[in-house]
Amino acid sequence: MPVNPLDQLSELLLVSAIAVYAMAFIAFALDLARRSAAAQAVSAPLVREESRAERGGGTAVLVAEPPAAPPSEPRRTSARVGLALTVVALVLHAGAVVLRGVAAGRVPWANMYEFSMTGTLVMVLVFLGVLTRIDLRFLGSVITGFVVLLLGIATVGFHVEVSPLQPALQSYWLVLHVLVAILGTGFFTLAAALSAVQLLQVRRQRQVDAGRPERLKLLATVPTADRLENLAYRISVVGFILWTFTLIAGAIWADHAWGRYWGWDTKEVWTFIIWVVYAGYLHARATLGWRGTGSAWLNLIGYACILFNFGVVNVFFKGLHTYSGLPTG
Repeated sequence: MPVNPLDQLSELLLVSAIAVYAMAFIAFALDLARRSAAAQAVSAPLVREESRAERGGGTAVLVAEPPAAPPSEPRRTSARVGLALTVVALVLHAGAVVLRGVAAGRVPWANMYEFSMTGTLVMVLVFLGVLTRIDLRFLGSVITGFVVLLLGIATVGFHVEVSPLQPALQSYWLVLHVLVAILGTGFFTLAAALSAVQLLQVRRQRQVDAGRPERLKLLATVPTADRLENLAYRISVVGFILWTFTLIAGAIWADHAWGRYWGWDTKEVWTFIIWVVYAGYLHARATLGWRGTGSAWLNLIGYACILFNFGVVNVFFKGLHTYSGLPTG
């Protein structure tokens, strides 16, 4: 098969985007390190300081030692650099996705390589979109690091040459069903990151309450566990609505392609399992008052099901929906 120059250019842009995302990850990591230093300075141990009264009466007074310099400005600088690099990487990333679509003559999400490209692009877009309303820069290293990991795996393990669509995929439902699934996954990714930080924050609070030394000082500079949980819940609601549409649209598409709405295909089953887990999470939290670490773990279990559906079901299971694009046999 002849090499498609547009596809080659798409690969070059994608590799460039990975490199810039990696630099953004480093910048956000520096921001976290400076957050930790700031928290350490604020909670500096009390030191003894003698006063004139002490010299006369022999009394010692404990006085807090002030931080040497305000740490807020360099912290903001690192976060700004990380954010700027993320935007640059996003532009390169979007160019790679568009060129792949032009080279293929269709929407670029017909196999695992293309789904990885587009899915990670949407993850970053969701992160930046939410960032315009809520300051979640402390998640910058998590999101950019995860994107670098996924794109690296996709480039090394999932890359396939441009190929025409299989007959079952030649439908406008490909655009609706898969695009909404990608959007839902983007929101679920951000919610899972918030739940993971929530668990760390709960552990830190327990250490503080027990009088034990804190291991992650930077968590003192991020929102409280309750705030993180509320954000994760609200973002998961959006993801769940999109995933519900994904499930319904998939059933309609299956009827158009194979003459039945539901056939217990592996992919169909796992899409439904994901929906059930997130429905249970939202229902338990909204009506049963199930909050705290249990709620966070259930949210993370739902996201683990998404990763299993994408990374394991597509590769190792056979079925009508497993369009990995990878060579078989």
